[in-house]
Amino acid sequence: MTEVKDERRPAGELEASVMAALWAAGTPRTPGQVQSSLGADLARTTVTTILTRLYDKGVVERHRQGRGYAYFPVREVQDAQGLTARRMHSELDRDSDRETVLARFVAQLGPDDERILRDLLEPDER
Repeated sequence: MTEVKDERRPAGELEASVMAALWAAGTPRTPGQVQSSLGADLARTTVTTILTRLYDKGVVERHRQGRGYAYFPVREVQDAQGLTARRMHSELDRDSDRETVLARFVAQLGPDDERILRDLLEPDER
């Protein structure tokens, strides 16, 4: 019996690759154009699904182009850091007890990240 390897990539990795292709393009791209720029063995339907999910999450916008859509990043998500920040907000919005979530997040920060956060929250005290 031949063993079949599952070469799937995690959804987050695929989303990041698609977003990187959109950022690099600088102009709206169709799923086919994104697929071509990735140079990967992804089916166009997979790229379309990823773009649709990113649209549903509010990370990309789209406009009609022919029978389909062309996608582009929203203004707040113009780089990988903006995408990560959007994901963090999305996770925070899922819980009704924001204070506890934030408290636990901060409690798990390392000393360097804690210092960075303090500097960002208290810029006048540097």
